[in-house]
Amino acid sequence: MACLLEFSVLLLKYGLIALRAKRKGSPCQQDGDSQGAADIEIPDLPEDIWRLIHSLMPMRAAARAACVSRSFLSSWRCHPNLNFSSEAFGLNRNACGKEELAGLFYSKVDHILKRHSGIGVKKLTIKVYSDYSGKGSSYLNNWLQIGVKPGIEELIISLTQFQAKYNFPCSLLSNGSGDSIQYLHLSNCSFHPTVTLGGLRSLTRLYLCCVRITENELSCFLSHSLALEQLEIRYCDRIVCLKVPCLLQRLISLKVFGCDNLKLIENEAPNVSIFAFQGDKTQLKLGETLQMKSLCMVRSGYVYHARAELPSIMPNLESLAIKSFKETAFAPKLCSKFLCLRHLSIALIGYFPAYDYLSLASYIHAAPSLETFYLNVMQRYVQNVSIFAHPADLRSIREEQHHSLKSVRVTSFISVKSLVELTCHILESTTSLECLTLDASQTGFRCDTPGSKIGKCPPLDRDIIMEGHRGVLAIRRYIQPRVPSTVKLNVLEPCSCHSTEL
Repeated sequence: MACLLEFSVLLLKYGLIALRAKRKGSPCQQDGDSQGAADIEIPDLPEDIWRLIHSLMPMRAAARAACVSRSFLSSWRCHPNLNFSSEAFGLNRNACGKEELAGLFYSKVDHILKRHSGIGVKKLTIKVYSDYSGKGSSYLNNWLQIGVKPGIEELIISLTQFQAKYNFPCSLLSNGSGDSIQYLHLSNCSFHPTVTLGGLRSLTRLYLCCVRITENELSCFLSHSLALEQLEIRYCDRIVCLKVPCLLQRLISLKVFGCDNLKLIENEAPNVSIFAFQGDKTQLKLGETLQMKSLCMVRSGYVYHARAELPSIMPNLESLAIKSFKETAFAPKLCSKFLCLRHLSIALIGYFPAYDYLSLASYIHAAPSLETFYLNVMQRYVQNVSIFAHPADLRSIREEQHHSLKSVRVTSFISVKSLVELTCHILESTTSLECLTLDASQTGFRCDTPGSKIGKCPPLDRDIIMEGHRGVLAIRRYIQPRVPSTVKLNVLEPCSCHSTEL
């Protein structure tokens, strides 16, 4: 069956190419209109095979396939995966004015959906970048009336410029259409589920971003969505207290980012093993944490806190990622261990006082199973001691050798003495290291990377560029001579567009 499908897709592909050469510029290739469809001879296969092939094709290709032969028109009117976005239509947002582009986008979606039966839709994605002179809500309501029917499994609504003005019609989901939804993604709209809607009994993934919803509405919705496995909430500022009920026995992933007014997260779901959070002022009551496997925290001062407290309350952590914009206390040296930790990522970003990077070795030696360590030191105008100011007497730490660490990457490498000391310590104390990457570009991305779509890196202050070059010099002089032959050293210098002489 797999070989037959692959062969059939190839036949269809080359048939489309030949047809496109003969009928270049055909209107139906642009929007999937059935009028004027060609009728070419295609291989004689069972109808259900062709329908399956058609359903696996991207929407634009499926629309064009409907132009190849009238045999495909019935399956096109039942195409299961509808993806409406500027990218899907190949519209260039820089090629014309916003209003003109919006009008073109709305007319295309309207044209396609009015010719679609609405039957058989499994996945509906609508990404709109303009309210189109305030008419967007009526268009959206019409589109959803056509596309949201019993049997739909994924619904993604992303409204970039609506600023939550659009009120998602919850009534669409209360007539049985919502019973089959497994993934609901709402962005930049209002969502006010009522008791009559309850929850969605098949819902396993819920994503809310910039959505106007109160904590009571969300709490009621969650308490009726008993199949939920993944919950992600971003920038929903009307939520003050997030309570995750114990009824969500299947919930394993909870992620909350940027909810500025959130004062408390109280989790009672017993099986959450993945938790990600951004915020400094929110009280966290995570309930049972012995099963926690993955933790991502964007929180000031958390590098110290995690080393001091996590080994005892989350002893089974396998992955830990911390981003701190304000870290005043160094990582403490303690006897407690992260016995299961395999992946560690630490980012120290912002305007910090002098920080002792060598103290981070406490994490490495507390995690005997650690395999990867990523460190981002994107700090600006810090007062750390440079290795060139005091090149002598590099500190060392007496610890047992590490036998699991394989890959280490340091981003925004600078010439700070304690950072050089940490890197040298890792080289000297790790027997299993395979790859060491030191990136001194100071940006985190580069325009001279092969295949990069970045036209040019953003401008940087001369002092930052110079520090990047000093970082490279520190690597060549103090670190590279210590690299064993068994370790691959990758040194990424500042991007060519930031080139300057020392």
